[in-house]
Amino acid sequence: MMDLFWKIGFEIELLAPKGLSRQDLAEAIADRHQGRVERMFHQQVEPSHVPGHPIFENLTLGYRALDSEGRWIAHCVDDLTLQDDLDKSHPPRPGWYRIVSDDARFLQLILCHCNPDHPIDRVLQDLARLFHTTLHRDASGMCRVCDASGQSVAIAAPLPGERERPCELVTAPIAQNHSRHLSALLDVAQQLNFAIPSEGATHLHFDATRLCTTQRLKQLVLVFSHWQDTFNRLFRPNPRCRRLGPWPAQLLERVCSPDFERLAWSDACRALGQLPLTKYCDYNLINIVTQNKAKPTLEVRNLPATLDSGWILSVASVIESLLMLICSEDAAQTQERLLATPPTVESLLALVEASPAVKAQLHSSLCSDSVQPVAASLNT
Repeated sequence: MMDLFWKIGFEIELLAPKGLSRQDLAEAIADRHQGRVERMFHQQVEPSHVPGHPIFENLTLGYRALDSEGRWIAHCVDDLTLQDDLDKSHPPRPGWYRIVSDDARFLQLILCHCNPDHPIDRVLQDLARLFHTTLHRDASGMCRVCDASGQSVAIAAPLPGERERPCELVTAPIAQNHSRHLSALLDVAQQLNFAIPSEGATHLHFDATRLCTTQRLKQLVLVFSHWQDTFNRLFRPNPRCRRLGPWPAQLLERVCSPDFERLAWSDACRALGQLPLTKYCDYNLINIVTQNKAKPTLEVRNLPATLDSGWILSVASVIESLLMLICSEDAAQTQERLLATPPTVESLLALVEASPAVKAQLHSSLCSDSVQPVAASLNT
């Protein structure tokens, strides 16, 4: 069993078999812990084809699995990037809907005032009261809230196209016994015949508390930039994944500027906040740079989706070892060693002192056609 020491949250994108949904996975996880499931809103963004409205803000239905003492185990939520495996002509499943607006602030009001347990014809009633108006319902099942001038505020619409099937399994942060917790969750998914979607990815959220100094963040950018191509050879990101890519060149230029390392932490974050950073890249720094207290994480995004917990934990151990080196006391010598080592897979595994089990797990994926040999058929 692999030992990890860093607090990590795992996100694995999955697809429910036809006839099931992400709700079924949440309920099965809760049942294993004699717990319960809470319905929740999950906020996402998607491109819009409506002139003048480049994006639509979405709330979709997600499910929070809790244990017998009410502690969060995992979320099962939608991911709008998962598209290719779905029958877009499939009619809406009864009870499933989404809420759409062109203004994220309206969705924040909905999150604060509306109840996700309510059905589509009632879910926006409290929002309508805030605007001193009434719900407008039409024959298609849509319910709309407009303001006093008749401008649309938000729409609740039935959810067609098998959108109940995509499931991003989001674990609570795991501080110890990573293998036991993650394996148990993925075992449930496999028992229900959940599969790997065509565009699927795995994301790892490392607690960034120890990384929040100007010097360590600079080291992180330098080290991850140096090993970028090696990571991609070793981790084999899914080429169909829609939201990956390198950092903008300005990031490396800024952290290498003569004055950067002398900046106080808040000033360093402010300086990096002026760059065109995005969460949709291989290594998401947004939660660090914005000093997000609710989610202070470094997000590793360039991993394929898989039901193989051993492979996920092997990757996590490599990243964890690099982060521990970056946080070591002899920072200058460590940085020199990390950047002087030729960026090959073998030298990376030697540098992090990967165990024989980790080497075997990662080498086996390099020699196979797929990280995940036991994925269920997407056509069942």
